[in-house]
Amino acid sequence: MPVVPYRTVIQQHRSAIHAALTQGYQQAICTNRPHVVSLSLPIPSIDPLRLLHQSSPYERHLYLENTSQHQATVALGSLIEASAIGPSRFDRVHNFIETWCHQISCYDELAEYSPGIQFFCSFAFFDTPTHSDSPFPAASVFLPRWQITQCRQTSTLIANLLLTPLSDLEALLPDILQQLRRIESLAESPLSAYPPAPSLIQPALATQVFTQAVHRALQRICHNRLRKIVLAHALDVLASQPFNRAQLLERLRQQHPDCYVFSVGNGHGVSFIGASPERLLSIRQRRLITDALAGSSPRGDTAETDALLARQLLTSVKEQDEHQFVVDFLVRRLTELGLRPSYRTRPGLLQLSNIQHLHTPIRATVPLHTHPLHLVKALHPTPAVAGVPTDQACQQIRRFEQFDRALYAAPIGWIDHQGNSEFIVGIRSALIQANRARLYAGAGIVAGSDPERELDEIRLKLRALMEALV
Repeated sequence: MPVVPYRTVIQQHRSAIHAALTQGYQQAICTNRPHVVSLSLPIPSIDPLRLLHQSSPYERHLYLENTSQHQATVALGSLIEASAIGPSRFDRVHNFIETWCHQISCYDELAEYSPGIQFFCSFAFFDTPTHSDSPFPAASVFLPRWQITQCRQTSTLIANLLLTPLSDLEALLPDILQQLRRIESLAESPLSAYPPAPSLIQPALATQVFTQAVHRALQRICHNRLRKIVLAHALDVLASQPFNRAQLLERLRQQHPDCYVFSVGNGHGVSFIGASPERLLSIRQRRLITDALAGSSPRGDTAETDALLARQLLTSVKEQDEHQFVVDFLVRRLTELGLRPSYRTRPGLLQLSNIQHLHTPIRATVPLHTHPLHLVKALHPTPAVAGVPTDQACQQIRRFEQFDRALYAAPIGWIDHQGNSEFIVGIRSALIQANRARLYAGAGIVAGSDPERELDEIRLKLRALMEALV
């Protein structure tokens, strides 16, 4: 099958692009409201990370890749956006998406594969910031100007354009073609080399702060005020030169091919990146899957040691109890929304490169009237990242932790106009700004927890992030 050069493809579809813009412009005139035209175009196979590598750190973005599923997406630039704070933040983002879905025309007939119109969202762990200088709002949603999605070897470029009754179509079309050719050059040119990894100044881990918090948490558990609490720790690192965002993500996806590799940029030079093993939810054609992921153990250096650690994890009463908290919570919340969850009664193992977890996938069919954000609101935060009871655990997290969680352990993902959605939990993550990085890791504290063992788990998770930085 002959390969058609991308430039020829653009020229072939120039009239279709012009027709789509004309129709969108007429819609804007008829309604006297802004109208978005979303164009999906076939492009040669290209790694979406290359577009992020060429972009400015001051350009808003969201990157999400699942190597095991052969899917990757980068959303770049903000065409329309909104932010929210407070208990109604999920509802306000939902209303924003619903309003704009009536003002968008999608033209995807030209592409072999198109994900359709996707809104990209991030939610902070708390609905109000812990600190006034938090780098990310409590809730944020945007429709990107440009998006590259790769599904196996098929790549699709999505261009979203905002038209108003005052738009100049004759000036707009050449500008679009020029930008398409700029993206074309990424597919044709070799990837520029990443800079050498910077040297790091890493302060000693403040172990006493964490272990003291664990002791205080265990006292509350002993007095039946909590059953579980997840305590996180932050480690600040200074580099000899600015971190390269794409380089960090490249290392993460090489080192953690079984995780979701992600990056969220706030458009002001700050990125939140990581490799998360935890999916909050995935919805495809109203079929939902969510993961109960709690109870952890390191991997062994040999096959025998690894098998022994796995057996100990599967038979540990403490780890099983911690895992069951999450299963019970997810099942209860889904049932309250009218879903009928199904799952295995005994957990399996999710074995990652340096750690393994008890894992129970939970499936259900989503009713027509249930929006993905209804589910995100109901499921966040799970006991895997907060505790039991959830409200009391969150209150104590604010007391015990001396830093702002921001997007750590919070939902990050997308929603399309047909009710499909994917959200991960932002764990195993770091906040990056110029040559500074803040690394996050957490551990679940229950009755019987040993502060030193929980600290070892924190070190294990931080070590995986440090390997990506250097």
